[in-house]
Amino acid sequence: GGRERRKERKEPRCRQRKRVGADELSEFEKDSVFPFAGFSSEATARKEEEEEEGAMADSSESVSIDIDMLSFGGKECVVKTSKGSISVYVCGDQEKPPLITYPDVALNSMSCFQGLFFCPEAAPLLLHNFCIYHIDAPGHELGADVISSDAPLLSVDDLADQVAEVLDYFGLQKVLCLGVTAGAYILTLFAMKYRESVLGLILVSPICKAPSWTEWLYNKVLSNVLYFYGMCGIMKECLLQRYFSKEMRCGIQGTESDIIQACRRLLDERQSLNVKRFLQAVNERHDLSDSLHKLECKTLVFVGESSPFRDEAVYMSSKMGRKSCALVEVQACGSLVTEEHPYAMIIPMEFFLMGFGFYRQHPMASSSSSNGSNHSSPSRQCCIAPELLSPESLGIKLKPIKTRIDIQF
Repeated sequence: GGRERRKERKEPRCRQRKRVGADELSEFEKDSVFPFAGFSSEATARKEEEEEEGAMADSSESVSIDIDMLSFGGKECVVKTSKGSISVYVCGDQEKPPLITYPDVALNSMSCFQGLFFCPEAAPLLLHNFCIYHIDAPGHELGADVISSDAPLLSVDDLADQVAEVLDYFGLQKVLCLGVTAGAYILTLFAMKYRESVLGLILVSPICKAPSWTEWLYNKVLSNVLYFYGMCGIMKECLLQRYFSKEMRCGIQGTESDIIQACRRLLDERQSLNVKRFLQAVNERHDLSDSLHKLECKTLVFVGESSPFRDEAVYMSSKMGRKSCALVEVQACGSLVTEEHPYAMIIPMEFFLMGFGFYRQHPMASSSSSNGSNHSSPSRQCCIAPELLSPESLGIKLKPIKTRIDIQF
């Protein structure tokens, strides 16, 4: 009864994104969503034309948008915490086990995780098993206003505490965490401070050390550029180097890929002062190395071979030990593995999640479940597409992942 009353109080704060006014759509939402998900820009243009024609036939001034294509198909909630408001995008059935995500600097849930969650092989594994809670860094959600200069600067500890308050808001007990670089640091710190709340960690190009003098100075320069010049061309180039490999940035015959072009437009939408605040917090982070071995949860680490954070990710996995941590290096990939090579994450994640009792949905499960069949048996739900069984075809190097599975027939 108490839980139902809590949901009733919080429901008005969440808004369903099903119909969006034309003046409310940013250029990134109209033009740049699909390249991240692997769709061509031509397909995007055709869809826009169809939607515009449908809107002209309607007497209203709003444009009907297929939200399952535009976003994750969930609802956006603004959670008021003791450190300020934070945007959380909830996708899926809230009765399912929770998986929370946290993006890197200047990215949000759509630009950082869309490639992975829109990957066809990810849906029966992630969306079938979990309710996804996409947490954006303060002021990084789509359409965010500039955070007031009177608001105090948040530290990495404050950001980790915000995550804990989000869990309290939704009544979540134990969660799986998925973070990228700066977001991976925040979730690792959260796991250290609230060990009883974290079931496992999936970290993409994570960082764990305090910034070196070189990184500290570099980030200081970037903060000044954001303050005086905003999200200018130089700033975007620096961020693209942080996210993607040289092969992705240069493209074929020197032409930029749709992903890079979309990311540029996304960065234009960011409030530079909000990005500066997050970058400052990350630049003042403290070293977690000595406490990594105390983490009680299992951890899966992905890192691109071309990532500027590769050495730190390898160091972090070594400090955590092979018993609790597995490392996956992705060839010809930068830091943002979730967008550059999301397919490389599927098989390692599947074996990792099997250790917690989560299995891929069988292709026939949905049709059989309508007939009343029960498909809770792991042996009936575990299904891997044959084309994904060759790591070489994905360009990945897998280090052994030791997982014990109890399968009941």
